[in-house]
Parts: sequence; C-alpha cells; structure tokens
Amino acid sequence: MSDVAYLDGPKGRKLAYVKTEGKGPCVVFLSGFMSDMEGTKAVHLEAWAKAQGRAFLRFDYSGHGVSGEQFVDGCIGDWAEDACAVITAAVEGPVVLVGSSMGGWISCLVTKAMPDRIAGFVGIAAAPDFTEDGFWASFNDATRDKLMTEGQVSLPSDYVDSYIITKRLIEDGRDQLVLRDPLPMSWPVRLLQGTEDASVSRETALRLLDHIDGADVRLTLVKGADHRFSEPECLSMIEEAVLDIV
Repeated sequence: MSDVAYLDGPKGRKLAYVKTEGKGPCVVFLSGFMSDMEGTKAVHLEAWAKAQGRAFLRFDYSGHGVSGEQFVDGCIGDWAEDACAVITAAVEGPVVLVGSSMGGWISCLVTKAMPDRIAGFVGIAAAPDFTEDGFWASFNDATRDKLMTEGQVSLPSDYVDSYIITKRLIEDGRDQLVLRDPLPMSWPVRLLQGTEDASVSRETALRLLDHIDGADVRLTLVKGADHRFSEPECLSMIEEAVLDIV
C-alpha cells in the first residue's frame, strides 16, 4: 500500500488518506458503504492519475479501512464531514469528485458544503438517500420495530458477511437527504450506471439525473455492468469521464 497519512478529523476521528501530487484539479475518490480506499476502482484510478501526472486523493471514512472508530458508530453525516475534512487538509484548489455508490451520495453532500471547491463530479452507481429509499423503505414492520427498540439490525449482503444497520444511521440519513431539496451543480457531471446493478437501480440514476440542477449533466447506462463497475471496460469509462471533465 502507498504511504498513508493521518489527520485528526471532526470530533477527533482519526482519518487515513493517500495523496498523489500532480497537476490539478485534484481527483478525489469517495468509496462506498463498508468499502475503503484499497478497492479496485480507487487503486486503479490512482495508478491512472500517476501516469497522467495528475493529483489524486483517496481516503477512508471513519470506521472504514485503516481510519479510526467503529463502523457501527458512524453515519452519513459523519462520513460527509470526514470527506470535507480530508479534502480541506490535503488539497489546495479545485477538486473533481469521483463517488462510488454511497460515495456518490457523500459527493453530493460535499458539493453542498464546499461548492466553491468543486470542478466536476463523476458518479459511479451513485446511491443518494439509500438509507431511506433503500433500507428503510424495504424493511417490514417487524424489522423497523426491532431497529427502533434494539438500536440495530443485521442484514445479509452480497459483499460482506452482513450489514449492521443502526438506528443512528437511519435517523441521521434523514437529515442528509439530497433528492428532496434543490441540488445545484454548475460544474460538469457524469453519471455511470450498470443495467445489471442489483444494489442501485437505473431508476435511481435517472432520478438523480433529473434532480441535479446543472447545464452539463449526463448519464451513461452500461448494458451488463453490475454494481462493482470494475471490469476493465468499466474502469476505462471512469477514466474517460474524468478526462471529459478535467
């Protein structure tokens, strides 16, 4: 693994990141739910950026990867604060956000928090508002009651042994929703979505496309691609989307 730096983030959370120096705007990769900066897309984009001589930043939210804290103690608001803190500490000048799955939601929150720093946004199977429109909407009454009384429930997953979904994650998520209020983006936006994604539907991608208020917003549907979006041709499409912006 590349040299990892650390900073004391919001409320003392220890945050890990890897910064590659180069020309700007800096490309910032924001990973997904329970993922980390050692994922295929993050590491591939870092190598690509180095070959391009371009600045690149990848990091772990608190409770993820090698950052501090426990995953079950975190929530969307915490992770958005983490992202803003790392960008502020590690990068000078504009950034292009590349958000995968939950990272797409976090990217939207970052654009609202620091719009003057954003040069572009690439969403890969972006999953805005998934705690409410995905988890909570899919829970039956028994699961909702258990979550509210016991504070957490465990859900099966295709990617890890199980997800622990906490009451705090759901309740905080309602304060972070981005599809219910205006979402202005005056910079180029490129959304990439696989048609065989079992975690994020194409309807979600279309809803985000329609909701973003911007003059240069495009959605590409990739037939046969799944949620990982990590096949060689998909990785090339991510590169092309970033180049189209920078």
